[in-house]
Amino acid sequence: MVGRLVIVDDITERIELEVQLTQADKLSSIGLLAAGVAHEVNTPLAVISSYTQMLAKQLQSDPQKAGVLEKITKQTFRASEIVNNLLNFSRTTGTELTEVSLNKVIADTLALLEHQFKVAHIQVHHEFHEKLPLIQGNAGRLQQVFLNLFLNAKDAMAGGGVLNVATLNGEFVSVRVSDTGSGIAQEHIQRIYDPFFTTKTSPAEGQNRGTGLGLSVTYGIIQEHAGNIRVESRPGEGTTFTLDFPLLSIRKALHV
Repeated sequence: MVGRLVIVDDITERIELEVQLTQADKLSSIGLLAAGVAHEVNTPLAVISSYTQMLAKQLQSDPQKAGVLEKITKQTFRASEIVNNLLNFSRTTGTELTEVSLNKVIADTLALLEHQFKVAHIQVHHEFHEKLPLIQGNAGRLQQVFLNLFLNAKDAMAGGGVLNVATLNGEFVSVRVSDTGSGIAQEHIQRIYDPFFTTKTSPAEGQNRGTGLGLSVTYGIIQEHAGNIRVESRPGEGTTFTLDFPLLSIRKALHV
């Protein structure tokens, strides 16, 4: 034998793309089902809510019965919220896109949650790139993304902590959201975007039980914006989400 020829091919990027495609196909199929279910459920929920509120007005003098009706009304609103999230999750077209400043969207979202962070003893540190390029997006839908990520971070830091938010300019327009919370178990990482998957089965005081739709909706919105979302987390060491959006010039060139 004269020698050997060894060829090494790094397929890490290809595997990551295959995982993303599999996830997108799975969520697309679930989205079609979710849309049908949501539309069918919305009508009876509206009827139940209306009649319950009518009865509650008539029985205000009976505290016991009024209390039961109030519980029914609250659960109806919770069911309605889940249905609306299903509709948001299944909506993949029809979103109007304009030129958007991610710095402004994030700043506005943090301002909305300022009181909640203060009560939860969470310090917020942000580092915005001064010359961050605009992206093609929908400000309302993107705000929903950051609301989901920030509220999840808050819930993960039950005893207080630090939320770091940074915007970066490079090959993509990127956003990094890091917390010092409880982290995500490795066996759950691959499932966090699945509809109705949640680790908030026993929420702490002041927290709501998760519906498992927040990150699913977030994933769908990122896909609408031709972006990508990545997560790094270890139990007890916090979680970091990184969002990448294509530069405005690239999207225009590709007519995306």
